[in-house]
Amino acid sequence: MKKKNYTYASAIKSGFEYLLKNYGDSFVIGQGLWSPWYVGSTMQNLEKNFSKERIIDSPVSESAVTAAAFGAAIAGKKAIVVHPRMDFMLYAADPIINQIAKWRSIMGINAKTNITIRAIINRGGEQGAQHSQALHGFFAHIPGLRIVMPGTVRDARNLLIDSVLCEDPVIYIDDRWLYEEVDEMPTYKFTKLKDQGPEIVKKGNDITLVTAGHTVKLAFEAAQILEREKISTEIIDLRIISPLNVSKIIKSVKKTKRLICIDGGWSQCGISAEILAKLSESEIILKLESPLKRITIPFKTAPTSYNLESDYYIKSKDIVEAVNNMLYDR
Repeated sequence: MKKKNYTYASAIKSGFEYLLKNYGDSFVIGQGLWSPWYVGSTMQNLEKNFSKERIIDSPVSESAVTAAAFGAAIAGKKAIVVHPRMDFMLYAADPIINQIAKWRSIMGINAKTNITIRAIINRGGEQGAQHSQALHGFFAHIPGLRIVMPGTVRDARNLLIDSVLCEDPVIYIDDRWLYEEVDEMPTYKFTKLKDQGPEIVKKGNDITLVTAGHTVKLAFEAAQILEREKISTEIIDLRIISPLNVSKIIKSVKKTKRLICIDGGWSQCGISAEILAKLSESEIILKLESPLKRITIPFKTAPTSYNLESDYYIKSKDIVEAVNNMLYDR
């Protein structure tokens, strides 16, 4: 039987369809969910197929809808909150950080919190400083939350389903820059989030590239260019950035002796900083042939100008240049 191709966006929609069909206690709430464009094509017509009682288009009220969904979750529902721009999810920081993240710790491990918070990263398009932030590192700093960042079409669906079926609170972060990516979709098979983590998505021998979310795509683009230069890259997709498991990264770096971490967020106190710190604390630091390196966006607010945006965001050629510099000590 021929496998069907999905886009990253349609894979997300497929994940919602699976959950809504199979779990009558699941529902989605958030801003713009009935719109044909506000959340891309990732939820198109779900309110028609599953009713507006389960696909709830809310007013602009990030804190209120997040807190309300949390109330439903602790009452036994599988609640999914959608924040179409991650920037404005900061209005919901109090319920997320002070209530949701701490609930099981305060109330006991049997206190289920089946809430998934979907946060969408919007970048480019001259949206400017307040609409372009990837705040995954910010939320990964908070204990009690599981943070997932699907970088592939498969994970866009699978990690969404696994997140909603997880009894811990989960922030699921998808990226609009990936919505048009196309790939085959294998049959879904449930795996507990606590049993998942980084995956080697491309094997290689010369250098390890660690990445997550949109930069997984950039790493693959760079790897294709580097292959033509006879440079073999190993790519690790983090997939789950909190809690962060670096065992596969260390094992890979033992083989390649080199590592570049690519993160679409800022360098200071970010995911790349945490990975480099964890590797620096391990014995692998004594076996490297080159210093650890990371590629991030500049530690500045995002510009609005199209030309400045082109310089601000990471491109695959930046990865190619960094790999060549590392291998040839440029």
